[in-house]
Amino acid sequence: MGSDKQSLRKEVWEALAAVQAERYPGAHGRIPNFNGAEAAAEQLQTLPEWQAARTIKINPDSPQLPVRYAALKQGRRVYLPVPRLADKTPFIELDPGVMPVGSAWVAASIEGAMKLGRPISIDEMPTLDLIVTGCVAADVQGARLGKGGGYSDLEYAMLREAGKVTANTVIATTLHPRQILDPGRITVEDHDISLDLMAVPSRVIRTNRTHPRPAGLLWERLSETQRLAMPCLQQLWKHHQDVVVSS
Repeated sequence: MGSDKQSLRKEVWEALAAVQAERYPGAHGRIPNFNGAEAAAEQLQTLPEWQAARTIKINPDSPQLPVRYAALKQGRRVYLPVPRLADKTPFIELDPGVMPVGSAWVAASIEGAMKLGRPISIDEMPTLDLIVTGCVAADVQGARLGKGGGYSDLEYAMLREAGKVTANTVIATTLHPRQILDPGRITVEDHDISLDLMAVPSRVIRTNRTHPRPAGLLWERLSETQRLAMPCLQQLWKHHQDVVVSS
């Protein structure tokens, strides 16, 4: 039986603070930045899934900045979601092939990505080889707990709807060991994404992923208000309606 999600978040944030593992701007209310984030990113880079990836979606939170930097420095194209997906072009493409030489560190920051990246629509997105997401907590069965906004799950569902990812697209995270909880504590719902890989500063954990991922957007769960707030959802909704009518 899973635990209350907000209680789990608070537990993890306090656990990081108790061992002084949190970094600026603090853990509470966020995907927590943690001591050892660079080492966790290095662990991720040892994997064949990373080495084979050329197109990677990476969340824009602070603990994954070393992951974004490594990807750009190694010549991989990186895709970041814009805040709250509130744009017709909901992703930023960072292509080292067209960026100024030596700009990878600047581009890896949120501000730098907005300046050096190219806003793109979902249609312009390539098929993704790898997704790196942030989390507040996770477990060895692949269950993931975000900060509560639901945007990582929604991004995946949108990309799945558009054919940019599949059920087998690898999803990884970097995190502190204190963020890993015992199996069964995180309640997994049908709209939640699950993890294949968890990189901590000392090693990589391959999960025994037991939770199926959403096959697309769960339209019955999305209100008209949500669709209107995200132009990219409006576009996908129109396509969805066209498919329903023609079938």
